[in-house]
Amino acid sequence: MRPVVEICCGSYYDAKQAALGGAGRIELNAALMLGGLTPTAASVRMVKENTDLKVVAMVRPRGAGFCYLEEEFAVMERECREILEAGADGAAFGCLGKDGSLDEEKNKRLLDIIKGRGREAVFHRAFDCVRDPFEAMEQLIDLGADRVLTSGLKPTAAQGRDMIRRLQDRYGHRIQILAGSGINKGNARELMEYTGIRQIHSSCKSWREDPTTVRNGVSYSIAGGDKAMCHDVVSRQMVEELIESIR
Repeated sequence: MRPVVEICCGSYYDAKQAALGGAGRIELNAALMLGGLTPTAASVRMVKENTDLKVVAMVRPRGAGFCYLEEEFAVMERECREILEAGADGAAFGCLGKDGSLDEEKNKRLLDIIKGRGREAVFHRAFDCVRDPFEAMEQLIDLGADRVLTSGLKPTAAQGRDMIRRLQDRYGHRIQILAGSGINKGNARELMEYTGIRQIHSSCKSWREDPTTVRNGVSYSIAGGDKAMCHDVVSRQMVEELIESIR
């Protein structure tokens, strides 16, 4: 299997930069500063109409954790259908119980929607908050998930590389393992060689200034310091450099 580089995108603009940089697959979100929320159906359509990217769209109704009320989950089910109808090639999701176990019922309901339309089902980094990664992986395989995104239960994939290797060794022949968090051109090759994974996920994040972010004493900043007037965007150059680093 050739190495796969998936770029984490927060907009149609980001997706265009990822495509221009040579990426073949993206995870499409909104509100990346909240960890990524469900993108609009319009964003999905724009990406599919104007690029050749494979699009995995996030299904997540809010920031913070992954233990959802029934009202929140009802929105997730509808959003999942809408992004798939808009052309998404797959959906990323993750539902947990309060104790860090998988919420099998909710995950199965989403999986049934995704697989019923013949698309890819990806369990996102909610996996890094589970109480038992091996139990959770077995359950996801039994449920029919195609791929799991993980940083090895650590803040970054480099820190969690031992767990990623264990998961790849034990389950890589049964489910795809996608490593993400903190991966860049400087560590991607080493991480892949150490863990045996063939898929990586990266934000390739840069910054773009919006001069209307802070005015008249009113601030809508999402970053501090010298980035206070900026919002995060995907860098085409960083995508190109990441892909080149693992060739």
